[in-house]
Amino acid sequence: MTGLRTSIGRLRVIGFWEAVSFLLLLGVAMPLKYFAGEPGAVRVVGLVHGLLFMLYVGAAIQAAVEHRWTWRRTAVVLVASLLPAGPFVVDAKLLREPAP
Repeated sequence: MTGLRTSIGRLRVIGFWEAVSFLLLLGVAMPLKYFAGEPGAVRVVGLVHGLLFMLYVGAAIQAAVEHRWTWRRTAVVLVASLLPAGPFVVDAKLLREPAP
């Protein structure tokens, strides 16, 4: 995987999986917990999502420092991780174009 060799590449890969895990948590695990009485899915998917969230924040900070992003660009990338599909939008809008 050549994408993992750069800080932006790592951020994009981690962001993809973080967003997928968030969507699975909200769209699959939470309904299983509350409608089917199966809380185990939230434990597993929640743990994976939490780990990916921490990796995403670390990768975003590393990329921001390495590429000397403005505080605004850094904040947008970090806030995106709080939204279910935020990393997908950041990847499409910010990470594929060079920083100003």
